[in-house]
Parts: sequence; C-alpha cells; structure tokens
Amino acid sequence: MSPEKQREIASKGGRAAHEKGTAHEWTADEARNAGRKGGQVSRGGRGRLVIPPTDTASSPVTGADAASSERLTAGK
Repeated sequence: MSPEKQREIASKGGRAAHEKGTAHEWTADEARNAGRKGGQVSRGGRGRLVIPPTDTASSPVTGADAASSERLTAGK
C-alpha cells in the first residue's frame, strides 16, 4: 500500500475518533512528560549518548547488556 493511501486511511480514522469523542488529546503536562521520558531513554537522561565501557577485563558484561547496565546504574 502506498504511503499516501495509508495516510488517507489514518486521517479518516483520526477524524472519526474526534467526531465520536474518543480521540486522545494530549495535555501540556502529558506531552512534556512523554518528551522527557523519551529523552531519558535515548540519551541516558544526561543529555549525552550512553557509551558502553571499552575495557572488558574489568567488566564481565559486554555489548548491549553493558549499555543497559550502564543506563540502570547511571542515575545512582
């Protein structure tokens, strides 16, 4: 299906939800919190990318596990 056709179908669904009164409308607080959470996940919450340690001798955790481990301990 073409992107234009998908967009058209999604647009109709959005309009119908608003007419029915079941569409979600973000409040300023909800939008702010969602943006904050997304920024913390993508940047480790500190405004920088999380880089896993390169010294594998001192840390038995490597690869993707190291990145998630560092994210979990970064806030402590």
